[in-house]
Amino acid sequence: MKEQPLDSVNLTIPAKPDYVGIARLTVSGIANRMGFSYDDIEDLKLAVSEACTNAVDHAYSGGDGDIEVCCSIFGNRLEIEVIDRGHSFNIREVEERTGPISFEPSMNALRERGLGIYLMKTLMDDVDIKGDNGVIVKLTKYLRKNEVEPHVKSPASYPYR
Repeated sequence: MKEQPLDSVNLTIPAKPDYVGIARLTVSGIANRMGFSYDDIEDLKLAVSEACTNAVDHAYSGGDGDIEVCCSIFGNRLEIEVIDRGHSFNIREVEERTGPISFEPSMNALRERGLGIYLMKTLMDDVDIKGDNGVIVKLTKYLRKNEVEPHVKSPASYPYR
């Protein structure tokens, strides 16, 4: 049986740059109440901002649309889904176009665009991206590093999805 969250907070914002800050503030407030450290809260805010900005920039191609930010609160972690119903994309193609997503090559090896996915994977304990009838970016951050699930891999070892 799938574990159920203790609580969930759902936010719908217009897919416009002016509203990304609302998602950041919401996630920051939730993470603060859960007891995350200052550094972890900053990481969460940045990762959510990147996911929302990607939706604003790519999902609706200048048209109108919404972004859903769904926060699931568990005893040991926060799971955030950033969902758009705009244009889907192939994560493998994006990662191939933007260069290596690994800690081993120099950051200079990454091309100009595409750092958002790399950044999210670096800041979060787990990132899952699905593109089918829109894009769902699932970001997971554990309260304490020693509680990270054994199946969660380091960002350098993420398989293409």
